[in-house]
Amino acid sequence: MGMPDAEGHGPPDGLPDLPPEWGRVVVPDDASALAEEARQLRRELRQSRLRATWRRRLGLTPRADGRPPLALPVLILVVAVLTTLGGLAAVTWPRSSRSGGSPTVVPYPAATPATIGPLPALDLVGADDTPVPLRALLPAVILLVDACACADRVAEAASVVPPGVSVVTVAGGRDVRPVPSTARAPVRALADPAGGLRAYLHLPARPGAATALLVDREGTLVRVVPVLNSVEEYRVDLARLAG
Repeated sequence: MGMPDAEGHGPPDGLPDLPPEWGRVVVPDDASALAEEARQLRRELRQSRLRATWRRRLGLTPRADGRPPLALPVLILVVAVLTTLGGLAAVTWPRSSRSGGSPTVVPYPAATPATIGPLPALDLVGADDTPVPLRALLPAVILLVDACACADRVAEAASVVPPGVSVVTVAGGRDVRPVPSTARAPVRALADPAGGLRAYLHLPARPGAATALLVDREGTLVRVVPVLNSVEEYRVDLARLAG
């Protein structure tokens, strides 16, 4: 039988006590004081009923025999199949070209001859073993023949250079090789004992091949042909030397 507490509150005689884990329970005189708690309880009940309704519609409620519902595995399987089909459709779907025709081929821009750099102020060795300033012979087609005599390449150059353009051959060592000349363009034979010209250009000699340098009047290298095979490789640049 319940007993009143120290403040005189407690159940009337003949009624059992409330469970102790409830703590102290105070019943207000005005029922409106419980309105907020009542609204919260009703909201929780509505949410619980809504969840129960959707679980029942989706077949997620446990079956009568206690076994888990079949709808959940089926739902997972359906989502996996739809995701796979969507991925396959995205990969295999034909893509139309935005341009509506064959792809546009952009041609490479026409190559414009560009200047390479200045000719170094070198003094080479002439036939009489005297120094010859290389810049004093400009404009010129300079053929480095330290790896071969290349008489054909020298003759070709002498036959196509414009008037006023020199043809200069540069051999290695101190021995100046005699070369054939023409009335149109005398060929000046020089030697580069120190190999300064090739060292400046970073062009190693190729056995059996000459190197062609086209230098204008201001001393600018307008064309370098490391391995010269034919005069056609620099014919179009000759007009720039005479200007």
